[in-house]
Amino acid sequence: MKIMVTGGAGFIGSHVVDMMVEAGHEVIVVDDLSTGRLSNVNPAVRFYQIDIRHPEMEVIFDKERPEVVNHHAAQMDVRKSVTDPLFDADVNVVGSLKLAQLAIKYGVRKFIHISSGGAVYGEPVYLPCDEQHPVQPLCPYGITKYVFEKYLSIFWRNQGLDYSVLRYPNVYGPRQNPNGEAGVVAIFAARMLKEAPITIYGTGEQVRDFVYVTDCAQANMLVLTKGSGQVYNLGYGLGTSVNEIFLHLKAITHYGMDPVYAAARPGETYRIYLNAQKAARELGWQPTVGLKEGLVHTVAYIQENEVR
Repeated sequence: MKIMVTGGAGFIGSHVVDMMVEAGHEVIVVDDLSTGRLSNVNPAVRFYQIDIRHPEMEVIFDKERPEVVNHHAAQMDVRKSVTDPLFDADVNVVGSLKLAQLAIKYGVRKFIHISSGGAVYGEPVYLPCDEQHPVQPLCPYGITKYVFEKYLSIFWRNQGLDYSVLRYPNVYGPRQNPNGEAGVVAIFAARMLKEAPITIYGTGEQVRDFVYVTDCAQANMLVLTKGSGQVYNLGYGLGTSVNEIFLHLKAITHYGMDPVYAAARPGETYRIYLNAQKAARELGWQPTVGLKEGLVHTVAYIQENEVR
């Protein structure tokens, strides 16, 4: 199968690409390297350094004629979406629409869209959130991710573009950027390994559903042939607080300091974890890497590759 992965030089997208290459698929990676890294790009793929909004994307579609588009490229920072909602919408809505229109024009068989289970639901009415939970985002990022889900449902009905949506939990693991604004596991681990101070925003009791990156990548493999027109949560269905993550990593790294607490940041959900029973039932998906095991792997990767 010939697959285009947007954002394929990024943290999660690069793991998806690796799995697809290993399975024998022909993969094209599109990434502007604004947050992705060239070192993450699998040497077996054809790589195009380009923004998904650029007109030259049509040249790539015309040349490559992918059967599947796996869409990971995004403005993914909740805080940036709050401070610059126009940029957030331009990338996550307008950019995605341009991509979908090219997919329709050039006969793409399926479009896989990566959405956010951590952002679209807002502050939960009940936990764990299933796919029927009310959608009431607290930040522009959650809005833009959900808006494009609805565009895809229209393109499916009106123009025959098959699609699946994966709503990710808090994903962590190797290749997560420890120098970014998001990704608490990577940020904490890198600072602990350097014996640098750590700031926790809010009380630290905010809860997330942490899932290891290769488990999320596996879901992308499953929806290549399943899940037409469907939305799937990914998650353990269990919440872990930021304070608990801090304590787990402190034990793994033998960190000797206590965190500093600061004011909570706007736009962030306080407590969220996801019901993934639909993905288990229809895709045969379930997470396999436990939290403590995944944190050990992540720390080892950061120590070898990120800490100087």
